[in-house]
Amino acid sequence: MQKKIIALKELTGNLWWSWDTEAKQIFEDLSPLLWERNNHNPVELLRHISNDELAARCQCQLGERIEGVHARFCEYMEKKDTWAALNAPELTKNPVAYFSAEFGIHESVRIYSGGLGVLSGDHIKSASDLGINFVGVTLFYKEGYFRQYLNHDGWQMEDYPLQYPESLPIEKVTGPDGKDLIISVNIAQSEVFAQAWKLKVGRAVLYLLDTNIPANESHYRDICCRVYGGDQNMRINQEIVLGIGGAKLLGALGLTPSVYHMNEGHSAFLTLELLASELAAGKNKEAAMEAVRSRCVFTTHTPVPAGHDRFSRDMMHYTFDKYLALTGMDFEDLMLLGSEDPKNTQGLFTMTVLALQLSRAANGVSKLHGQVSREMWQHLYAGKKVEEVPIGHITNGVHAPSWACGYTETFWNRVSTGIEDMTLSREAAEAALAKVTDEELWSLRYTLKRNLIDFIYRYLANQLFHQHSMSGYNQYDAMRSDKNTLSPDILTIGFARRFATYKRAPMIFSDLDRLNRIINNPKMPLQIVFAGKAHPHDDAGKDFIRQIVEHSRRPQFTGKVIFLENYNLGVAKRMVSGVDIWLNNPVRPMEASGTSGEKTVLHGGLNFSVLDGWWPEAYNGENGWSIGHGETFENYEEQDRFDAEQMYQVLENQILPTFYERNANNIPTRWIKKIRNAIATIAPEYNTHRMVRDYANQYYLTKEGK
Repeated sequence: MQKKIIALKELTGNLWWSWDTEAKQIFEDLSPLLWERNNHNPVELLRHISNDELAARCQCQLGERIEGVHARFCEYMEKKDTWAALNAPELTKNPVAYFSAEFGIHESVRIYSGGLGVLSGDHIKSASDLGINFVGVTLFYKEGYFRQYLNHDGWQMEDYPLQYPESLPIEKVTGPDGKDLIISVNIAQSEVFAQAWKLKVGRAVLYLLDTNIPANESHYRDICCRVYGGDQNMRINQEIVLGIGGAKLLGALGLTPSVYHMNEGHSAFLTLELLASELAAGKNKEAAMEAVRSRCVFTTHTPVPAGHDRFSRDMMHYTFDKYLALTGMDFEDLMLLGSEDPKNTQGLFTMTVLALQLSRAANGVSKLHGQVSREMWQHLYAGKKVEEVPIGHITNGVHAPSWACGYTETFWNRVSTGIEDMTLSREAAEAALAKVTDEELWSLRYTLKRNLIDFIYRYLANQLFHQHSMSGYNQYDAMRSDKNTLSPDILTIGFARRFATYKRAPMIFSDLDRLNRIINNPKMPLQIVFAGKAHPHDDAGKDFIRQIVEHSRRPQFTGKVIFLENYNLGVAKRMVSGVDIWLNNPVRPMEASGTSGEKTVLHGGLNFSVLDGWWPEAYNGENGWSIGHGETFENYEEQDRFDAEQMYQVLENQILPTFYERNANNIPTRWIKKIRNAIATIAPEYNTHRMVRDYANQYYLTKEGK
């Protein structure tokens, strides 16, 4: 029995379990209540279960299941014929170092806030699956991103529960002497120290820097307190620890990365540390800069100028004074590296410019975003036409095993060798689809939607319990009447994402009378589920949430429009699996890529989106629906009116009639045909295995980039 307990605890120490359905099921079966209460955290779960109980329960079938999963985990870790070993053996040697300010790997490890972090988490998982020698670098946020709750007026409130190392699958990084490995960075006139934690993600490793140690002055201990917390001063301090501190950490570990991949500009200061090392080795400025460029690649995610980090000249001077003195670098040279005008270093220092200047290759995260980025940064490349600006694109994908719920995975395992294999090619997806009848696909959709609705009831009841009381209204009570009960028979739209204003979450409420007719159509009704967080400092985004909550309380929408608080990866997985339609209506072209709609496909969900981000590449007219045809207007109000009208028209004239049109067996055959088309055309292309292979072939293995 002891061996089985050891095996179980070993599984908790590597986040491989987070994309293995059977491993997750074992943890849930140990205690469904504790599993849910502890945010699906197996480390915390086992802290509440004694070894005596584990020993007793391992006597039966549970013990055999643990042995089976552990054997599969060991086989995964020891596999030699990985994609990288067979196709890119160089990437099995010196590691790819991937720097990101956030990683969304699992809801129990709260070091992420939104899409950038989810992309990073999916990236590191696919790198592990493909066998790439891969190390991630980020910060250990002791408070993570906030937990959201709404007050009686529907206004977002935040609290920040602590996360403790002993409750997470992380271990302290130590040096050869067995003591904590400590690195230091210079910020202003102070030396700031950071320890490091190690998180295993399959075959990959994620290092988390942590300044919350006694050696630091109190205000520096909070650098790694919250994801994107604080003011500009906090932001630059975080980015110094991430970039410069991260580069120093890898050096202290004796690692020599084959490439440094900066995921967004937050980590771009790492290039300064690499530059300082080259200068210290005796190279002149030009040779040192070229050496740094040869080792770095950069991915930008931000399609609007205002979204890029910029710091004032005074702040840069104050923050980097001691660092420059110790490294012998010149302040004007530093400002030139981050200046958008090479003839003027008196303005702001832009992190994206620094990354572009000191990278051998750069890319946007969709074809459209690559074009937008080339236009945005053309002024940095004198004499080059827009199409000649050296910024390419690799369209984002999703890690399919992570986003396939257990029921969906079991469904596809019956007709294929697994979810992962269905994403290898269109031929593989079509071969699996050919073995599934329309009736079986429709049964899958009903089951997943019922599971979502049951989850919503449990979630809202738990939400009510934690709020203790409500002032006359709560969604749980509002949904308990027969009239307002969510139903798996009704077309269900899902909208869940960060509540940035350009994503226009309330747009479907533009015409309340029209929406009332749509939602309450006796023959073709509709129900909508919303979730999402606004940044704590974004009052406009918070007001969007308030508007949706207010609309959900209107008599005509009660129990038919739902807002789920505290959106996280766990809620996202439920929603993408259960809804029929995934709605996305940003202002084009402000959605760099967006990947949430890619996650719904294998569950039989369909996309309904503005032609922005990844959707213009994927949409073929038969695998979902578009809002408009890419029209853009300079006047925002005109744009909103046009897009809202397009949304209503497609809903009324295409989506709802297609869903409710049934054959003699009550099967919506035209709808099922679209599901088949979506799975065949989207799943094999818009996944992170393809994405990471593209990064490997186009950026990691080549010096020029494409």
